[in-house]
Amino acid sequence: MARIIVTADHEVQGAPPVLLDESVYSVHLSTGHAAMQLIERLGWALSDAEEVERAPRRQFNGRSGSSRATSRQPIQA
Repeated sequence: MARIIVTADHEVQGAPPVLLDESVYSVHLSTGHAAMQLIERLGWALSDAEEVERAPRRQFNGRSGSSRATSRQPIQA
């Protein structure tokens, strides 16, 4: 089984936050819609990682626990 794991480089002590940890299979690329959903989740994780890297001293809670999670916009192809 393959996995996609996104973490951020940061200067805070301890393990970096895991922003995406997902098992992936060929079915995730079997249709354009499924592939775009995977890319969308990857894009959100990359965006969150960049936020962590910009503000390493702040506590980062991720989008899943914040009100920002509902404001995500789909990635347009």
